[in-house]
Amino acid sequence: MGVFNKNVKTTIKMNKLDKDYQSLLQDILDNGVTKETRNGGTISVFGRQIRHKMSEGFPLLTTKKMPFKTIVTELLWFLRGDTNIKYLVDNGCHIWDGDCYKNFEKRYYKEIFNYETGSHNRLMSKDEFILNIKTDNEFAKKWGELGPIYGKQWRSWTKKKMYLSTDGSYENIYDEADQTVIDQISVLINELKTNPDSRRMVVSAWAVHDLPNMVLPPCHYGFQVYTRELSLKERTELLKDRSDFKRDFYDRNGRLIIEEKIVLDESNIPTRAISLMWNQRSVDTFLGLPFNIASYGLLLEIIAKAVNMVPDELIGNLGDTHLYLNHIEQAKEQITREPYSLPILNIFEPAIGKEISILDNLHIWSPTCFIIENYQSHPSIKAPLSN
Repeated sequence: MGVFNKNVKTTIKMNKLDKDYQSLLQDILDNGVTKETRNGGTISVFGRQIRHKMSEGFPLLTTKKMPFKTIVTELLWFLRGDTNIKYLVDNGCHIWDGDCYKNFEKRYYKEIFNYETGSHNRLMSKDEFILNIKTDNEFAKKWGELGPIYGKQWRSWTKKKMYLSTDGSYENIYDEADQTVIDQISVLINELKTNPDSRRMVVSAWAVHDLPNMVLPPCHYGFQVYTRELSLKERTELLKDRSDFKRDFYDRNGRLIIEEKIVLDESNIPTRAISLMWNQRSVDTFLGLPFNIASYGLLLEIIAKAVNMVPDELIGNLGDTHLYLNHIEQAKEQITREPYSLPILNIFEPAIGKEISILDNLHIWSPTCFIIENYQSHPSIKAPLSN
């Protein structure tokens, strides 16, 4: 089984990420305005940013215990292009259960009617609903669908053609058979390999024509990647930092005895660093944002591995950044906690005898391929999820 390490030094720097996150929580408590929303009251600020250098460790918060397997499972689900919760439920990830069940309730009262009694049949409980998703494939196929959310847009964005009417104007008339499906992730990977300085390396989940059919419009609605060339010094440090580097290239004083570039190229040392910036319209800062930070950090790692680049900076642009009113005490508790050092991520390739691309072979990758090392955290802090 092969292993991919993100080439960070084993000595992790001070955990600035947790401190920045705690400062954001305090900012909301100090400056937030109260709002009544579709799913509960909040205190909210607008237009904030989170930045993290990936060389300082994997961005998994330590001031409360984070369920890393759940984060990995959801991201793999997105990357598979899946929009049905069965894959999540089968892998023990339940963060979309509430949205799916709420959608089921709405559809149930429209579709399930007992004409003999003139009333609706009994609505199953949420627990019964999830059990049926797990055990009944036909039930899951019908009721587990969330609509054209993230995975659909990332891997099979549908470009529909508009047709010119007789008076010369464009009409909202689409021919369902005449449409193009675009795999945005594959397009991104190809662009990184062929034109890494492009300013068009953007993936969007905000498909306006599909929003009415989604159980929930995307909160994190798009991301962009950016690359830069590594200096010779940076590449040399990467070579020295790798556990499998060729010691024959160095003398006893640690100096290279062969031309550096030849050594670096022969050792397949990356030539570029890659950063990722995501944009988010609505931010559940206590429960959702820690997931988003780790998820996009993992996505950056996966993309970097696919194109042999070094993960550089992770940036989150945050719109309506809020705390639900029933999360305030939990946020105050987290602010008081002293951060630990950030952990390190290792990616283990499935043992099939050869190197494979994760984005081309997602069906054989599982959450167990992603291992967090040296993760020390404070206990989890329970808070209700607002669907």
